[in-house]
Amino acid sequence: MQNADKGNNLHLQGQGLRIGIVQSRFNTEITGTLAKAAQAELVRLGVSPQDILLIQVAGALEIPVMLQALAKQGSFDALIALGCVIRGETYHFELVANESAAGVTRVTLDHGIPVANAILTTENEAQARARMQEKGLDAAQVAIEMAQLLKQYSVKAGQ
Repeated sequence: MQNADKGNNLHLQGQGLRIGIVQSRFNTEITGTLAKAAQAELVRLGVSPQDILLIQVAGALEIPVMLQALAKQGSFDALIALGCVIRGETYHFELVANESAAGVTRVTLDHGIPVANAILTTENEAQARARMQEKGLDAAQVAIEMAQLLKQYSVKAGQ
């Protein structure tokens, strides 16, 4: 049996990749930290700052439609979704958390473009703050890894 993973570091090279980031303005302090962490990690991994596009939208429910618009352009290797949904006293939390996740997944599958989903869904603000830096880094790494994997296997599939 062949191991298709040739090492994580191989897939974390961002040179030549173009990455789109869609950030929710709702809970801006948290989503802003997510965005800064993701952008810094993309650059650290070799993505040129000129090849990173950051777009802000109102909230988590608006993220998928902007991701879809970017995916339709066909000029990005991967996309990143950044948001923060904190549980409140109503059912609205479940609606926003579930529908934004479903929308992000739909963009990925409909357009064949990786979307790193870093829309935090937490019980409280303290949980969100504890995760915001790490999840921004993780999203950048996932975007690069999946972009590289898809490039690697789409070339092979097209031979």
